Amino acid sequence: MALLIAAIAILSSCKKFLDVQPEDKVLETQLFSTKQGIKTVLNGLYINLSNNQLYGDNLTLSTIEVLAQRYNTPSTHSLTKIATYAYNDNPTMSRLENIWTNSYATVLNINAFLENVDKYPGVLDQKTENIYKGEAIAMRAFLHFDLLRLYGPRYSTVDSTKQSLSYYEATKSTVNPLLPANSFIQKIIDDLNKAETLLAEDEIIANGVNTAAANATVDFLTNNRNYRLNYYAVKGLKARVFLYRGDKVSALKYAKEVMAVANRFPWTTSTNALSEKQNPDRVFTTEMMFGIMNTQLYTRYLALFDPGVSDANILAPITARLNTVYENNENDYRFNLNWQIPTTGVKAYKTFYKYADVIDKTKVFRFSIPLLKISEMYLIAAESEPVTADGVAHLNTVRANRGLIPLAATVNINTELQKEYQKDFFGEGQLFYYYKRRNITSVPNGSASSGNVTVNYAVPMPQSEALYR
Repeated sequence: MALLIAAIAILSSCKKFLDVQPEDKVLETQLFSTKQGIKTVLNGLYINLSNNQLYGDNLTLSTIEVLAQRYNTPSTHSLTKIATYAYNDNPTMSRLENIWTNSYATVLNINAFLENVDKYPGVLDQKTENIYKGEAIAMRAFLHFDLLRLYGPRYSTVDSTKQSLSYYEATKSTVNPLLPANSFIQKIIDDLNKAETLLAEDEIIANGVNTAAANATVDFLTNNRNYRLNYYAVKGLKARVFLYRGDKVSALKYAKEVMAVANRFPWTTSTNALSEKQNPDRVFTTEMMFGIMNTQLYTRYLALFDPGVSDANILAPITARLNTVYENNENDYRFNLNWQIPTTGVKAYKTFYKYADVIDKTKVFRFSIPLLKISEMYLIAAESEPVTADGVAHLNTVRANRGLIPLAATVNINTELQKEYQKDFFGEGQLFYYYKRRNITSVPNGSASSGNVTVNYAVPMPQSEALYR
């Protein structure tokens, strides 16, 4: 499917991807004239998301986490330029270019999918067509939102009225104008409203999450709704977007709508987190409202986190920093399960095992990376509640399901929220955006055992894109 997959490999800027010629008419007709063909194209969009240039690595495991000072990247480290916000040097510049290009290329492919579904009416029954369109429109909003969070201004400042990014809703061959961030985010919300309406008959509402194992990625993507942008994932994404916008009333509303059906995304168990040694689900996939499958995940683990990786290339925190994040509490499921000193003796410090493979290769959670979890809904609600004690109660729900004792109702909720974002989303790419949304410019220096660094949130538009403006 050249239009939907190969385009990513050959596009290098927003302008360039808009110049791509239409796919061969015969292939287009073949793909969109059968239900299976349309489903295959939609699955291809999800596979695009799991590309290492996007959520398979850059936007979850490595680049975005280095920007958040997650790891120790001293001057001898291969990614030190990213940690020091050297945006005009490589590898920072090339990685940011790849994120931009692949994101907008996938948006183009989404728009082509939507246009072609309309172009070949009657192939799908109405319910299926609505669900497929809803997923695609939600994916378009998801990508645009992360583009805004990364390349856009700090939203809670006057910069939200300045020109930021272009929003694409069609496969036209012109470059869309730059929109102010407040107009851009309204388009995201408009898309999510459309998606929510279209997904009103989503199977997840009636059937919950199907956790049956599947032999093929395509079948797995079809049958497991928490690996697709389902009805509740859209509501959860709306909660995330509204909080970013500063609309806590709406953020709380949508977070609570998901929390009301939290049993569909059950918390991990203490048995899985503390007792299971051979095949633990370290990413807590039962809690996933939406996630991806990256079939290259364990290759990335071996390159980034494996204890055998050299100190100049491994992504691992300084011990003092890691202990501070988890408050030296081995009862915390996330600390106990995901961080270990290698038994082989190749490293004297703890390394990151969250994305290490398990012995049983039939486990349904293999290759999974969470992009939206039920825990985030409770954190959004905690931050959005008008009464602090109610917010602390939501925090305590998360803590109880992480093996921790409850907090007193009088704690500083912002301090505790930041701790939970640091603990709960390691290797998932959310902390940098949290810091940026809260205008936290001074954060703990990942490459020193003490002291802070000033974060530079002015991530520039890639040079290849700026040339066309």
